[in-house]
Amino acid sequence: MTTTQLVHSQVDRGITTITLDSQHNRNALSKQLVTELTAALAAADGDESVRAVLLQAAGSVFCSGADLSEAKDGGMEQGAHDLIGLQRQIVASGKPVVIRLHGPVRAGGLGLVGAADIVIAADSVTFAFTEARLGLAPALISLTTLPRMTSRAAARTFLTAQTFDAATAAQMGLITEAVPAEELDAAVGQVLEQLAQASPQGLKESKALVAAPLLANLDAHGDDMAALSARLFASDEAKAAMQAFLARKKKS
Repeated sequence: MTTTQLVHSQVDRGITTITLDSQHNRNALSKQLVTELTAALAAADGDESVRAVLLQAAGSVFCSGADLSEAKDGGMEQGAHDLIGLQRQIVASGKPVVIRLHGPVRAGGLGLVGAADIVIAADSVTFAFTEARLGLAPALISLTTLPRMTSRAAARTFLTAQTFDAATAAQMGLITEAVPAEELDAAVGQVLEQLAQASPQGLKESKALVAAPLLANLDAHGDDMAALSARLFASDEAKAAMQAFLARKKKS
């Protein structure tokens, strides 16, 4: 049986564009998607012709977070390490990673946002750390999002699981800029053009400077956050909440 590819990659004029295309589950971070995205990022990092990476998504949603259909039965320890590894890969890459946000981002998807160097979002995009409502905590993604956000913003969004808009996300430091939806491609294109004009060495060394604190945080606390995440996903409370969520989703 042929497996449908969930991540597409192409190189054009020094930019690798990586597209998440798992629309059946709103680009959730399934094992397959994480594996394919990891491979695509590694290929871009190893390509000397590439100046920068653009990460985007097909469909109406950028990323809905963890694939709860895989996570509901527990055993998330390896998956937790893989998601931390994916965030670390983005942060440690020698190529700047730019995210084009055209649609909603939830939970685990915000780990990608936190890890990226530059994030441009349409002003119509919404965000939410939804973990608390499922008996979980944003353990894995806290490694890349907490250093970006003010402590007050983190407390409110982590604890309430409230939905907030792109302008608020920019104000709290979670994303770089929010622009009108019709100007998204032009804004992203301008950033990519600026990156394409820089030298490979200049980009690599400049990125290493700004990414160093995030990388240190991932390395210092990654194992602890993976263990916490696995424990919470395996708990009876979280399993019941995930089952209920999936049942509601199936009916809708």
